[in-house]
Amino acid sequence: MSEGNAVVARNVRLLREQRGLSLAELARQAGLAKQTLSNLEQGAGNPTVDTLFSIATALGVPVTRLVAEREQMMTVQRGDDVVWQRHAGYESRSLDHVYGSGVIENYLVRVSRDSEGAGRASEPHPVGTLEHLYVISGRVRVGPADTPVELSAGDFVRYPGDRPHVYESLDGESLVHIVVSVPRVQPGTGGTTVARTHGGGRH
Repeated sequence: MSEGNAVVARNVRLLREQRGLSLAELARQAGLAKQTLSNLEQGAGNPTVDTLFSIATALGVPVTRLVAEREQMMTVQRGDDVVWQRHAGYESRSLDHVYGSGVIENYLVRVSRDSEGAGRASEPHPVGTLEHLYVISGRVRVGPADTPVELSAGDFVRYPGDRPHVYESLDGESLVHIVVSVPRVQPGTGGTTVARTHGGGRH
């Protein structure tokens, strides 16, 4: 199994299972033979570009989600590098966009250190969860526990929320805006419902 095929196999299986889809159902929605999809999830064969696009469309994700390592899903946007788009009467800044359906939760969070100057760790959320964090004021260290990043006011980051992650203020108390996107399994597909993340007291 080549490394590229292994990445595609892991991503397709993960995204399919997040949606509670069987091999047969995803193959049907993608217009593929079930054996073709089975071989792909085992890392066998060399899927064509058309095959990858068909699967991505059926899963509701861009094709890049199938071919990129999950570790590459963390995206940082520095405030100093932002280009604002001019429109009639206003300007806008695009932070991010995520494809697919699910639960979207919005939070304003005051981040501080504990008495020993440490940050706060968070347990992983349901599989496929993404956190999108924008720093309103202060400086913070946030993201996956093994690869956190330091951000200042105006900076933005997106990272996997289904891995252990941390929040730490580096400048007294900091204020951040967090959007949590949690995949929701479609009714009737055999999957289970997901738990709430921040609102359910898991942070």
